Amino acid sequence: MKICKVRLRLILVVTVMMLNLSCCSAWFGNKRKSGRNSILPGESMSSRTSLRNHAAAGSSIVFPIYGNVYPVGFYNVTLNIGQPPRPYFLDVDTGSELTWLQCDAPCSQCSETPHPLYKPSNDFVPCKDPLCASLQPNDDYTCEDPNQCDYEIKYADQFSTLGVLLNDVYLLNFTNGVQLKVRMALGCGYDQIFSPSSYHPLDGILGLGRGKASLVSQLNSQGLVRNVIGHCLSSRGGGYIFFGNAYDSSQMSWTPISSIHSGKHYSAGPAELVFGGRKTGVGSLDIIFDTGSSYTYFNSPAYHALISLVNKELHRKPLKVAPDDQTLPMCWHGKKPFRSINEVKKYFKPLTLSFGNGGKVKSQFEIPPEAYLIISNKGNVCLGILNGPEVGLGELNLIGDISMLDKVMVFDNEKELIGWGPADCNGVPKSRDVSL
Repeated sequence: MKICKVRLRLILVVTVMMLNLSCCSAWFGNKRKSGRNSILPGESMSSRTSLRNHAAAGSSIVFPIYGNVYPVGFYNVTLNIGQPPRPYFLDVDTGSELTWLQCDAPCSQCSETPHPLYKPSNDFVPCKDPLCASLQPNDDYTCEDPNQCDYEIKYADQFSTLGVLLNDVYLLNFTNGVQLKVRMALGCGYDQIFSPSSYHPLDGILGLGRGKASLVSQLNSQGLVRNVIGHCLSSRGGGYIFFGNAYDSSQMSWTPISSIHSGKHYSAGPAELVFGGRKTGVGSLDIIFDTGSSYTYFNSPAYHALISLVNKELHRKPLKVAPDDQTLPMCWHGKKPFRSINEVKKYFKPLTLSFGNGGKVKSQFEIPPEAYLIISNKGNVCLGILNGPEVGLGELNLIGDISMLDKVMVFDNEKELIGWGPADCNGVPKSRDVSL
């Protein structure tokens, strides 16, 4: 099987090492603050309270995002963090919880970044803080330094980061016109290990998973937005993400969030795989929606059933296997190079994940050919659904960026629902465009 370059940011293992970070003490100093007060020095309590109440009055936060599935291979957003605020490019990841920046603490292993390394504050998150506890593999953990939260996070693509949890200021623009400086936790990652196949020149990762440390959870705990995140990825590249109610609910399909996988991920299921409107006999699929993955991954039974059905469908069609194209494991060439998916999608059938929703009306997550195929730089068409066990995912089924294109995806942590619907993802919505 060919080896393909993939981006896969789902956390499979999280371990936290409670170390005394002597390497960082010179930079951080001895002054340590506690708590996460959002009222910044030099600003009156009354003016800040007024602004925060105005921001929280049914408002949302919307960020434009940049990138594409292929050939860029990731989507990123710009966040302004620190005092004074400085811009950082962050990889958008619903498969992990922690937002962190590559950090000059000093940094023992940091990659090339678009901006200068983040200069950390000395506002440590204490070890027994609930945000720190959220990053631990279990509740029974110890700390060598009770004033400091150290973490090590390992991702599914063999990438890892070691760092310390801090509080700093995020400059945020709300859709009702209010701009706030909000103090929240982030990771100062001073020791990273990158997988060559998944490395991208970014300043860090924007963790949007379900844990307490995620930004939307922290914003919600301060009463600023509902605990809802969503995204809209355009097949033309770019799109937007949002915190709060920045979506039109009139055309949404919904399915409950499942408690599988420790409740940390946006999981749903069980689902049945349907190909071209016909049942495949493959069911009981637990699904994770993960923007940290460029492509979609099925477990072995689902993947091999799909390959068999696709090959059967392509029999006597003007497409032949292209073994010399290493872009993805399965690629086909035509009589001449393809320029777009529109030229070749007629040879493929749509996929559907059918969610039972506890015996109620089934929700259908449709994946048309253009949401599981790419055109490689050689002009071949390649299958953007991969065999999960080959990259260590075992029985997990991940819906990656490619299969969420041109849909608004909503993850409602308050109602514990996942929703989707057709959308134009090419422009960032304004507050007046939002219909709730």
